[in-house]
Amino acid sequence: MSTVTEIEAALEKLTPAQQREIADWLESRLMPETPAMLAALDEGIHSLEEGGAREFTRTELEPKVRQWAGTAR
Repeated sequence: MSTVTEIEAALEKLTPAQQREIADWLESRLMPETPAMLAALDEGIHSLEEGGAREFTRTELEPKVRQWAGTAR
């Protein structure tokens, strides 16, 4: 039995809250917050506070999402 299989089996036995705790820990290891990331978030938040946010309709967003996903018609 592989270590990954053993870990997966052990995770299955945990409560949903414990699984979430492990997922959060893994996410922090795989995508650590960097100073550049935090600065970009701060800049985006500041931009929204200064200029406000625009709401988009589903009709406006669908083509953009298709384009981003590479499934544009």
